[in-house]
Amino acid sequence: MVTPAVKPDEPAVSDEPVAPAPRRQALVAVLVRVVAALGAGVLLFLSGPPRTLWWLAPIAFAVLGWVLVGRRARAGFGYALCFGLGYMVPLLAWTGEFVGAVAWLPLSAAEALLVALPGAAIAVVTRLPAWPVWAALLWVAGETLRSLFPFGGFPWGNVAFTQPEGVYLPLATVAGTPLIAFAVALTGFGAAALARRLLDRDRTVRRLLAPALATVLPVAAAFGAIPLVGTDANDGTAVVAIVQGNVPRAGLDFNAQRRAVLDNHAARTQELADDVAAGRAEQPDLVIWPENSSDIDPFRNPDAWGRIESAAQAIDAPIAVGSVLVGDDGRGRNTVLLWDPEQGPVDQYTKRKLQPFGETMPWREFFGLFTSFADRAGDFVPGTEPVVFGMGNARVGLATCYEVAFNGVVRESVEGSNLLAVPTNNATFGYSEMTYQQLAMDRVRAVEHGRSVVVSATSGVSAFVRPDGSVSQQSGMFTDAALVERVALRSTTTLSDRLGSSPEWVLSLAGLAALAAAIVIRRRARAS
Repeated sequence: MVTPAVKPDEPAVSDEPVAPAPRRQALVAVLVRVVAALGAGVLLFLSGPPRTLWWLAPIAFAVLGWVLVGRRARAGFGYALCFGLGYMVPLLAWTGEFVGAVAWLPLSAAEALLVALPGAAIAVVTRLPAWPVWAALLWVAGETLRSLFPFGGFPWGNVAFTQPEGVYLPLATVAGTPLIAFAVALTGFGAAALARRLLDRDRTVRRLLAPALATVLPVAAAFGAIPLVGTDANDGTAVVAIVQGNVPRAGLDFNAQRRAVLDNHAARTQELADDVAAGRAEQPDLVIWPENSSDIDPFRNPDAWGRIESAAQAIDAPIAVGSVLVGDDGRGRNTVLLWDPEQGPVDQYTKRKLQPFGETMPWREFFGLFTSFADRAGDFVPGTEPVVFGMGNARVGLATCYEVAFNGVVRESVEGSNLLAVPTNNATFGYSEMTYQQLAMDRVRAVEHGRSVVVSATSGVSAFVRPDGSVSQQSGMFTDAALVERVALRSTTTLSDRLGSSPEWVLSLAGLAALAAAIVIRRRARAS
């Protein structure tokens, strides 16, 4: 048998398979969508404090919507996971300040996975008419899930907390943080749907009207809610002092210098008393010290008792003292003591929501396999009931530090109050953005509940927040300060307070109903 010769002008045949051009194009398209989703998550992070780029948030959702529309659930899960990583990894970097990446990266990954779940659902409902509405509802459902799981919930990344400077903020007084999240997501998803219609040259008024309304109506509703934001002092006023005594140095080891921290706050209160006596400052009706301002249990340490008592008598006003009390079981309680200048401690509130990887260590033995920092986290006992302090004519509700992220905890704390205090200790987290993220939450809570908010931090940022969410005074970081201001006392019950938790559940269930409808419609289409 003779093998035919290959002609010189014929191309040689290769044994290696050549990928078809459509396959390469599909791979490039996937990579573009991955980068776009990741970048959209970063945009959402950049929209939040300390930056004032709130308008990046709806743009982030517009990009996410563009990526997810028409995709299958599995693809939606993957793209939304990239979005979640782009958002959560930089947002939660502060959690690694004392435990390291062993806490930061797994927590960020877990939160990103919880973003991916609604992402998969959103991809499914994009085949429905009016999909931006259903997609925004499912985003709220995802935030509701993150407020419950893992570790008792971790709602730190809720979209509302990126909006203290934004036009959407007045919606907080109507239905709290879920409504803000819904409005921001709806604007973005509506813009994505509108852009696709325009690029598809599907430009009839009938086809453009629905996505245009989805884009514009949330902003219009926010402007319409402005008159509902009350700022009047309908329950009088009170002169409040914030004492920020500062800490010897940043980081978790500030606890090793507990006496120095207590001395700093007592000494700064004495300085304020001297300023009052000299007429340089107004006499306060009440004083708010930060969380952990006395990590020495005054009931077990006479010196600590004496320092606090002397400070209260010098300023001649009740002080809310952030302290750590040790129970008979030897475990700590993160407690705020109401210290009267004449009677001493007369009331107390114990923090109910404890911070994972700080006051508690989830899966301590597991994480202990990877880092010794796991042993440095606390083993605190949570409180069970909200408490309102009677301080002069002020009735002060308390939400300690991490608690301010939780809708239900703050709502319970505000009930029966006319002023909200947030004692906090951010020294553990160094110069990270954590303190500014938390201040953003305080500002949203002020509007949501119609209260002035007093933020007292060991090392900053301490601040006075008006009921409209604006900041009237704030301190710097890692400096001592005493801020004094006459604040509005308000006993108003906002519409958000009256509705309670129902908005987030109604919005979430509506989103899940839309998802169920999309699944049923798809199955029927396949069957036919």
